Parts: sequence; C-alpha cells; structure tokens
Amino acid sequence: MGNRLSKIYTRTGDDGSTGMADGSRVSKADHLFSVMGDIDELNSHIGLVRAHLAQAVVNNQSLPERMQQVSDCDFAQALVIIQHLLFNIGGELAMPEYEGVNSAHIEWLEQQIDIMNTTLPPLKDFILPTGSVLVSQLHVARTVCRRAERQAVLLRQQRAQAIRPTAVSFINRLSDWLFVAARFCTDPEQIAEVLWDSQVLQKFADDK
Repeated sequence: MGNRLSKIYTRTGDDGSTGMADGSRVSKADHLFSVMGDIDELNSHIGLVRAHLAQAVVNNQSLPERMQQVSDCDFAQALVIIQHLLFNIGGELAMPEYEGVNSAHIEWLEQQIDIMNTTLPPLKDFILPTGSVLVSQLHVARTVCRRAERQAVLLRQQRAQAIRPTAVSFINRLSDWLFVAARFCTDPEQIAEVLWDSQVLQKFADDK
C-alpha cells in the first residue's frame, strides 16, 4: 500500500476521468462517483462522531446511563466496524467482483438496533435533529446516509451490476442504526430529546 500511495497526484484525472480497479477510465460525472462520494462523506461524518465520543470521555462528560448498560466501549467499537464496512462498500463500487458486505453485516446492525432500543423509552412524537454535539452529529450522519441510499438506489436502477443489493440494504439499515444511536446517546439528565412542538409555529404565527 505504501508504494501505491507514494505519489499522491498523477495528473491523469485532469481530463475529468478517473481510473477504476480494472484499469478502465470512467468520467467523474458518472453517477457511480456520486454514490462513492456520499459513502466517503458518510464515513467522514461517522469519524467525527467517534471524535466527539472520544472527546466526551476525555473531558469526563457524563454519558447516558443506558450506554453503561450496553457498554460505551461496545458502541465505540461498533462505530469502528461501521467505518470499515463503509470502506468496503467503496471497494465494491470500484471492484464489482469484490464482496465487502453481506447479510451477516446487515443482521449485525439489526441486532445492534434491537439492543439499543431495549434501553429507550417508546417514541411517541417526532424528534428534531438536535441536542448535544454528539447527538447532532449522529443526525447529520443519518441524513447523509439517507442521501447515500437514494443515490445508491438510483445507481442500481440505472446499472444493477454496479452496486450489490446487499450494499443498498446495508446503507438503508445503517440510517436506522444512526437514528436509534442518536436517541441512545441522548442523556436525559443533561439534554433531553427535542420533540417537534406544534405550539412553536402557532406562537410564531400569533406573533406575526
């Protein structure tokens, strides 16, 4: 890997194309790269989630008690695994013959969702994407994940062989995981979940 990355710029992409794993060159305007870009962006946002989580631990900020029930170490490790699996999806997009995610990974996400959900109160209203920095960043990652899913579905409709159905399913399930994770990381003793409130807009209208 060190030899492959010893020279960062090659100038070969200055014409608007990029090299694929099989040696072919594809336009950077191809929809394939929209999906690749969204997956890369999503991975970066999850990296930021990890950074916020690590900073909270360093600063001795109180994490939700429910995280201790499941283990905050398990949650941190899940983020590491997810980043690696997203990297694998990028590999699948570059090398269609490569399988980087499979049904076992999707089942693992579902198990994670179920475990986190057992610690959460029932969801009775819409949640606004805000709260602590950590929770807000999880919501940002969730919205980017939804965009990645939309682009992945479009790519599969255009060229089914370009992306595996398991990759699309994984991205879909990951958006659910991120939503539940945002709830899971909310500390009701510090910053409670922020619910949609019809009275806010009613008061706005009345003030006008």
